Amino acid sequence: MLVGIALTCVSWAASASDGAAARAVLDSVQYAGQTRYHYIYIPSKLLPQKPLVLMTHGYGGKAEGYRPEMLEVAEREGFALCIPQGLKAPQGKTGWYAGYPKQKGMREDDDAFLCWLADELCRRHGLNADNKFFTGMSNGGEMCYMIARTHPGVFNAIASIAGLTMKWIDESFPLKDPVPFMEVHGTADKTSMWEGDLSNSGGWGAYIAVPDAVDKMVKIDACKYLIHEYLPPLKEGSRTVVLHRWTGGVQAWKGGPECEVRLYEIRGGKHSWGLSDMDTCSAVWEFFQRYLR
Repeated sequence: MLVGIALTCVSWAASASDGAAARAVLDSVQYAGQTRYHYIYIPSKLLPQKPLVLMTHGYGGKAEGYRPEMLEVAEREGFALCIPQGLKAPQGKTGWYAGYPKQKGMREDDDAFLCWLADELCRRHGLNADNKFFTGMSNGGEMCYMIARTHPGVFNAIASIAGLTMKWIDESFPLKDPVPFMEVHGTADKTSMWEGDLSNSGGWGAYIAVPDAVDKMVKIDACKYLIHEYLPPLKEGSRTVVLHRWTGGVQAWKGGPECEVRLYEIRGGKHSWGLSDMDTCSAVWEFFQRYLR
């Protein structure tokens, strides 16, 4: 039985609506014997397709107040946005299970939970279960790669921000079905290193290089063409961003659009959403809306 807590309006979302009747509320579900919390944001004017985007925070992060820029895009573009709260590992940090050494003893079914949550939210809020999308940053980005492998048919498209493919995930869950996929990553990221860390020098566990992880997505999507594009500078002093687009893939679903893979390479970019160098939140939605049913 699903049990919700009393809805609580949060002030950090009010500014995102620019005076419109948008809201973000705190709610909960019961899943596998635990209470799991999330914020849900329904725009004042929802698109006819009634889409839902799930967005996961990073290691040690929290859902409250997370990425108000995405709330602004949700209000402007008309999609519902859910920001779930990760559980605490025994070591005390919140997050999503990616097999980090620091997550030893943590529940290991976060990928299944997030997929279940998306369907439950569609049921609760009258959203379209055929229009679900997923994005996350850092540890939340690891969930993007995990779900692309373990539950490839749940979300229409997935966008990772500074995320990684852990070596154990690559070995345990080979890609089996196509999924439109996007990655935004800084080449000078010292936390989630562009070049990978197969020796586990950073202590997060072994993971493969970002270009290699993206290449695996390109292959499963059977993309045929590669286009390189330099984005216009966001502002004076912003870093160079190169968009690598692989197109001409297999159909995302029968009768649907072709799968595409995108890699936004932020040259010299650090471990972040890259908001000082590109309009990342708008880029994520621009990618997702290609796959609205």
